[in-house]
Amino acid sequence: MSRRYLALLGVVALLALSGCTGLFGPQEADPGRLNENASYDWDSDADASIVLDRSSYRAVYDIRNNSTFVVYDRDGLGREQNVPIRALRFRYENGTVISAANSSLTATQGGSQTTIVFPDNVTGQVAYSAPRNGKSYATPAHLGDATYTVTLPPGARVGIPLLSQVSPGSYETSVDDSTNRMTVRWSEPVTARQIQVRYYLERDLLIFGGLVLVAVLVGGGGSLYYYRQLQAVKRKRKEAGIDLEEEDADDDPRDRGPPPGMR
Repeated sequence: MSRRYLALLGVVALLALSGCTGLFGPQEADPGRLNENASYDWDSDADASIVLDRSSYRAVYDIRNNSTFVVYDRDGLGREQNVPIRALRFRYENGTVISAANSSLTATQGGSQTTIVFPDNVTGQVAYSAPRNGKSYATPAHLGDATYTVTLPPGARVGIPLLSQVSPGSYETSVDDSTNRMTVRWSEPVTARQIQVRYYLERDLLIFGGLVLVAVLVGGGGSLYYYRQLQAVKRKRKEAGIDLEEEDADDDPRDRGPPPGMR
């Protein structure tokens, strides 16, 4: 066997042992990561509630008599990929909250999805956190025909078409003055395959407005300068008699009417 094949097999083995691929099936999620702490909005009236922070998000989904729940994201090419979940919790209907540390609640992570495994067929709410970045958030609609809310980071807003975008439509927005957070709400069940929110920060609006004002002032100043230059050229031509000569040259005798005696 050549050295090239030996090196290739070594790389594949290292990746598989580190859990970076799904060559040997789904890998158990790190228990320490699943037991991290996070605060969740258990009291949301939506079937799915997602709160965006600067570099992460917290999601709460309603579960109805299920033993597993599958979540995944999509990369830039539209391919499914697993979600590196953290702070996994489950809340029963009676209000009891369990974690991976004190129950058989766990998760497995494959190459294209993450599967959350419950102790049994359960009804309640599952919650987890995961990393994110940028001023946009997109997620597959993991709950079909369900209501959703997405709460934006403090100071983030949607509503200006050039600076923000929300899909699907038919949504409502509200702002909590105490936290300065806007919530995008789909009160009717979402049938779209994906939910997407692109937002701007309030300070971005000030910067954008300033740039527009500068562009208007610069454009107006340029137009005024051009107009004044044009008027100066016209005055110089008039003083030199150039306009009069052109006017006489352009005066076609046929446009003066019929000759004397025929009028």
